[in-house]
Amino acid sequence: MTSELERQAARLAELDYLLAQSDVAADPQQATALTRERSQLAPTVEAWQRHQQRAADLEAARALLADPEMAPLAREEISAAQEEMAALEAELEHLLRPQDPDDARYALLEVRAGTGGDESALFAGDLLRMYTRYASARGWPVQLLSEAPAPLGGYKEAVLRIAADGAYGALRFESGGHRVQRVPVTEAQGRIHTSAATVAVMPEPDEAQPITLNMADVRIDTFRASGAGGQHIQKTDSAVRATHLPTGLVAECQDSRSQHSNKAQALRVLQARLQERERSARAAEEAATRRALIGSGDRSDRIRTYNFPQGRVTDHRISLTLHALPAIMDGGLQPLLDALRQAWDAAQSAAQNP
Repeated sequence: MTSELERQAARLAELDYLLAQSDVAADPQQATALTRERSQLAPTVEAWQRHQQRAADLEAARALLADPEMAPLAREEISAAQEEMAALEAELEHLLRPQDPDDARYALLEVRAGTGGDESALFAGDLLRMYTRYASARGWPVQLLSEAPAPLGGYKEAVLRIAADGAYGALRFESGGHRVQRVPVTEAQGRIHTSAATVAVMPEPDEAQPITLNMADVRIDTFRASGAGGQHIQKTDSAVRATHLPTGLVAECQDSRSQHSNKAQALRVLQARLQERERSARAAEEAATRRALIGSGDRSDRIRTYNFPQGRVTDHRISLTLHALPAIMDGGLQPLLDALRQAWDAAQSAAQNP
């Protein structure tokens, strides 16, 4: 482990040197690639350096045990250092485990209303707000690429682009069916209804990489955007719909006033959906461990229930219930995401060391 950490520390120093060079700064593609590599290495190197510092603190504190006046403080420092070092060792074990290379990518997050009619669309809107708030709290730029608003509010379907390194890795376990139990605003008798919406999280293809779709298999349609946008968006056919004819997969983009920009983004979303389709098929065939944690990746998999009368959220994959529904719906997803990642790491370790 130590030799690998030393190698990563040396590479991080090299990346810092390269990124300071004017010729690299003048090449956006190279600068982006180096910056992304640095963002992947930095957490590991920083954790290792912190571990080394606490190890030095531990030795210094042990040397003070012989001094009667300093011994009480030394024992406190020894306990604190040992506790932090144990946590850092667990973190390093996770960071050094082979990661999915897509984890570092931007994320495309699709929310779609399911069973439940108008209430399902309202719930889809609530989920979209939850993910938007989570991303905003982390300082991640969010872009609404396409939307199909429902008549009474919420969305029939909406697609977000979360433009931050590591967004896909953080949110990848959100794919699947999300169920809500609550009294709909349209319910006059006060009865609790169960509705559902689905979420699909996909890694965005690298903008520096060319679109690999066979354009002979893609039909491009233009139309007027349906969302907000002022007079311009209502008067021009700037929105773009890309349909992959062999599979029937569709991607739309209406975010920009430029038809060219919307077409490029719609093709990236379509390529991401095709890649996710292939990834799910491989997972169903090859990854028993992955299926045990996050299901097949199919949108029909029920992964989580949001029970409003009881104020709880239950993730069925890891049998975790949190009585913190208001905070979670307001974007406080981190406890759930951390628990899912820990369960995934444990499953990976068990698979590697049967």
